[in-house]
Amino acid sequence: MTATLNPYLADNFAPIETELTVDELIVLGELPPELDGMFVRNGPNPQFPPLGRYHWFDGDGMLHGVQIQNGKASYCNRYIRTQGFEQERQAGRALFGGLLEPSQAGFKNVANTALVWHQDRLLALWEGGAPHAIAVPSLDTIEAYTFDRKLTSPVTAHPKVDPVTGEMMFFGYSLAQPPYVKYSVVSVQGELLRTVPIDLPVGVMMHDFAITEHYTIFMDLPLTFRMERLQRGEPAFAFERDRPSRFGILSRHGDPQTIRWFEASSCYVFHTLNAYEAGDEIVLIACRMGSTSILGASPGSHEGDNRAIESDVPLLYRWQFNLETGKVQEQTIDDRACEFPRINEQYLGQPIRYGYAGSSAPTAMPKFDGLLKFDLDQQRTQKHSFGKGRYGGEGVFVPRPGATLEDEGWLMTFVHDEIQDTSELVIVSTQAMSDEAIARIQMPQRIPYGFHGTWVSYS
Repeated sequence: MTATLNPYLADNFAPIETELTVDELIVLGELPPELDGMFVRNGPNPQFPPLGRYHWFDGDGMLHGVQIQNGKASYCNRYIRTQGFEQERQAGRALFGGLLEPSQAGFKNVANTALVWHQDRLLALWEGGAPHAIAVPSLDTIEAYTFDRKLTSPVTAHPKVDPVTGEMMFFGYSLAQPPYVKYSVVSVQGELLRTVPIDLPVGVMMHDFAITEHYTIFMDLPLTFRMERLQRGEPAFAFERDRPSRFGILSRHGDPQTIRWFEASSCYVFHTLNAYEAGDEIVLIACRMGSTSILGASPGSHEGDNRAIESDVPLLYRWQFNLETGKVQEQTIDDRACEFPRINEQYLGQPIRYGYAGSSAPTAMPKFDGLLKFDLDQQRTQKHSFGKGRYGGEGVFVPRPGATLEDEGWLMTFVHDEIQDTSELVIVSTQAMSDEAIARIQMPQRIPYGFHGTWVSYS
């Protein structure tokens, strides 16, 4: 009997082998002359056939970068050369297990999830370990980055850089032993100023968080890790539906003992859009699911539509935490399935009118068939569709240089045409979302579906 190929190793989820550098790419349409920088996206790309059951989160990190200058575009892609990657390359085979089936060798830092630009440094991120410094524009790996050896915890895949102060906030979580969360603040100069423990009753998978002008918001959600389940032969991770969600609000530089916890209905959140202060309230906007089976359900098991299990469907959602009364209000903002939310990061932690996200496609695998723009003031949503048989990724907001309006800029994402088996970098005007892309840059090779990206501005 032939084994079924893991769908995360097939079609456009399958890894590629070649690292390329191509100086001049074909552009359909016209590149905005103001663009001067590099779009870089991270994602999993295993260099060897994996051990055991492979989860999409397990693959070695690979960066795909498109440099845009003077109306022209170039491309390069590079593996992130972590310690585990180099050990496996030397051995000529996979040595480490993954989320669903750990090996005796344990886990490796794959650095495959996201990117952050801070203090003129590009960091590749994976929430189970240290970030890796990456050279721009070559995308070569420099080293594991430990903030002058002050780092004492893993680093979330989603640090937050305050656009006003230049500070960077991050956290790291531990599953098996307290403190289950450590919270850190990095100065605008790149110095790790402080790391403090955040007390939780049990280890949880905490993928993201949020900041406002004065506060940091942690999400203690009921996707828990318990050793006693593992000892019974059950999965260590489980979503505990009868456990409420807790949101901890802490003054950015405050004593962790002063954190205030607010309870809300049970849910899971992978990614936050933004948070901000409004009078006595802290407002948090994120993509919320009623529950999650991400570490339990088989990929592609939802009979042709990954949105079929209603509680697993992420929807844009708002919480309002009143610091005076302790009350919580929560509501769904839009009923379209969406994920990978982004904003104009010049407004991070501040009140916003606009948000963006990938539009979940009615397919067995998690793919986006377009990009959504949410007008939170007018309660209107616009969609840019990629077209038949075309699926893309996270839309990274790139502000127009010198812009005075929040939505003045572009969204960039890689799009794969599954009929032609070709890939493009697509650039969409955020002020004309429903129109065709203003530019489509033809890629010299297939770009597998991946995770998060960023724009590194040269000017």
